[in-house]
Amino acid sequence: MEDFENEENERELEFEKEKKTLKIKFIVTIIIVAIISAVIASEFTLYYYYKSNNIEKIEASEISDKNIDIIAENLKGFRKAIDQYYIGTNEIDEQKVLDETIKGYINGLGDEYSEYMTKQEWDEFQADALGNYVGIGIYMSVDINNNVVVVSPIKDTPAEEAGLQPGDIIVSVDDENVLGVSSDIVSSKIKGPEGTKVKITVSRGTEYLDFEVERKAIKVYHVETEMLENKIGYISLLTFDEGCSDEFKAGYEKLKAEGAQKIILDLRNNTGGIVDEALLIADMILPKDNKILITVDSKGNKEESLSKEEPIINEDLVVLVNEYSASASEILVGALKDNNKAKIVGTKTYGKGVIQSVFMLDDGSALKLTVNEYFTPNETKINKVGITPDYEVELDKETEEDEQLNKAIEILK
Repeated sequence: MEDFENEENERELEFEKEKKTLKIKFIVTIIIVAIISAVIASEFTLYYYYKSNNIEKIEASEISDKNIDIIAENLKGFRKAIDQYYIGTNEIDEQKVLDETIKGYINGLGDEYSEYMTKQEWDEFQADALGNYVGIGIYMSVDINNNVVVVSPIKDTPAEEAGLQPGDIIVSVDDENVLGVSSDIVSSKIKGPEGTKVKITVSRGTEYLDFEVERKAIKVYHVETEMLENKIGYISLLTFDEGCSDEFKAGYEKLKAEGAQKIILDLRNNTGGIVDEALLIADMILPKDNKILITVDSKGNKEESLSKEEPIINEDLVVLVNEYSASASEILVGALKDNNKAKIVGTKTYGKGVIQSVFMLDDGSALKLTVNEYFTPNETKINKVGITPDYEVELDKETEEDEQLNKAIEILK
């Protein structure tokens, strides 16, 4: 018993040591059982949602059987061992085992953006895309160490009121370590019933800080506007969720009515969202038939997206970006930069140049899969590279001055 306690103490000390250096890597062990063979053998249907909302049916017969058969045989052997020796056989949650098995299979692709979501997870994902969910109100991203970091708290939400700040690394949720865990899993742990509280531990510089935050219904407003000096209209676009292009248009028209003659579009900390929303906004700025985006699929097929309407925004335009401007933000920035419709100010963007599509299963679960890489109109690569601004301006964290915004104002003067 004493040896056992010593081993426990050693493990705790080792954990604390690793925690302090922020180098903890969680190895998620997926319990694989033969139940997946029933899913593999059964007839199931996937539906692919095109941008035009057409649905393509993919038959199971189109899927290669060779590796699936090998996996099924191995799983049968694992299940036999589990049934014979595992002390918790009577407590196995078969649905959870199935879900985790499929997640493990998709994780094996090694693609950080592809994932399997249960029906509950998919429903939450859709709620987020509509900007209406129960949580604490933060935008999150992943840093170079695969840790989830707070990009920014949403204005007037529990996260902002509690004091969470951009750059905070989320270490644990309700005392469960989440370093190295995917942002989707961290998000699911933070969410919960309205009125309940969640404990979040973050690393900020050399400090570890605990926050107890109450979950509330969060309504995300995608656009904020302000009239600046010299008749410059300022539009902050927070995310490319469903309907943000309509909010963007309304925000622009409001500023125009107030006398704006030049525009600053702030995409800093905008981690992306729905590609179609970015295309709609680009369409408001670029002349008809200008190239917006080039996508290449898994077979090497290239497709160009062109602007479809004459522009409604003809004012001089400056776009603000930073290292958290990603995905749909980079699509819009690349289109405006390559077509010489805006000057870009800030720091190099994130570098997410791939697009995911969703395949729905009959039970309401979903497979989000990377299906395209995209390039700017000049065929410049974005993925894992990012977009370099025309004017590179760093923020001085020691002051409260927004040098990037000041530079944009200077350019437009």
